[in-house]
Amino acid sequence: MMSERLAIRADAVCAEQARQLADQLSLPLVNDTSEFDLLLEVLPQGLQLQPLGKKVPGPTRVDFVSGSVAHRRQFGGGKGQMIAKAVGIKGGVRPEVLDATAGLGKDAFVLATLGCEVTLLERAPVVHALLADGLWRANQADDMALREITARMQLVSADSLSWMQAEAKCGKRFAVVYLDPMFPHNDKTALVKKEMRTFRPVVGDDLDADGLLAAALQIASHRVVVKRPRKAPFLAQQTPSFQLEGKSSRYDIYTLKKL
Repeated sequence: MMSERLAIRADAVCAEQARQLADQLSLPLVNDTSEFDLLLEVLPQGLQLQPLGKKVPGPTRVDFVSGSVAHRRQFGGGKGQMIAKAVGIKGGVRPEVLDATAGLGKDAFVLATLGCEVTLLERAPVVHALLADGLWRANQADDMALREITARMQLVSADSLSWMQAEAKCGKRFAVVYLDPMFPHNDKTALVKKEMRTFRPVVGDDLDADGLLAAALQIASHRVVVKRPRKAPFLAQQTPSFQLEGKSSRYDIYTLKKL
């Protein structure tokens, strides 16, 4: 989905990288931004998605080296985090995880930090580009521990539904499949997070979310974990085996086999 006009703008130092990215994404490379609503900016410090206009949020980028994601890595609670419990991390158990709705990769990074091998699927080309850029910069960092974490994250550009269906037919299985589909909103709660305001025009809602659950149950060997807003309905109206509930969100866990 691309409901707003998007272009690429580059810092002079990054002109060649910007040209390659514009060709890859089939987006215009511009200097005059007056006709556009969103910019994918190519800067020395990395890619960022910047909305244009009045009262818009600041840029969105993927940063595993510093900022909130790095802070969570150090002080986020380790195996005590709800997501860790949801995917079944305990003792020496570190299940292989398929994150079929990767987005900015924050949850996948948490799981990789805790020792899981994570395959990330992202179908929106612009979001995939941001995530690939963030992983590349993390792999260039001086922090060996960080590089070991991102080495456990494999990024794939693919439509999750068709990819899972095809891989399941070939016999591929992941211990845990993790889903965090974009939830359709009709009120101001959609504006709470900067990423929501920026990404929704680019990727839209995950209207195939019910189908994602069915595909996930086919490719998972042990469990499927679905992250939802706390009061949202179950995916495909399918009641989970159990739930973990937080203040604003919950995890619906569909168990197939004990980890």
